[in-house]
Amino acid sequence: MKKLFITFLILPFLMSCSSNDSSSEKNIQLVEKYIQSVENLDYKSMTSLLADHYYGYGPSYGDSIGKKQAVESWKKNVKDLYKSIKYNRSRNVAVHIESGENKGDWVSNWGELHIVYKNGKEVTLWANTIYKIKDGKIVKSYTFYNEADALKQLGYVFINPNDL
Repeated sequence: MKKLFITFLILPFLMSCSSNDSSSEKNIQLVEKYIQSVENLDYKSMTSLLADHYYGYGPSYGDSIGKKQAVESWKKNVKDLYKSIKYNRSRNVAVHIESGENKGDWVSNWGELHIVYKNGKEVTLWANTIYKIKDGKIVKSYTFYNEADALKQLGYVFINPNDL
């Protein structure tokens, strides 16, 4: 049932888009290279794949970050937080949107991520990131995953304030 729901959720989006095989393949390769740099904890490669005017959004609605902040955050996380990140069952789809606010080339990645922290704790989560590609660089991204699930796996407990 869940797979059917996801299919019907994504299908209208894909039907509203067109694809150019050559540029689509190049864009998918760019995103796969970016994912490799994440798995390798290689913020230098990540930096080279982001446009100077890159902007990322998510996972929370109000979260947003420019290239400089994204790179600094990754440097800190590589040094202090992550032991490893592995994309399992990662899949990509490329689309070209002809008109409107989101006009351009996009690649959407769905994956199961397994994260091992330097303190030994582990998290497995479903994540979706949508990348806008322009001139061979990532110019924008939207990332979605369940932050509460990740925190729960790390041992955090959620308490309803009404129960206090």
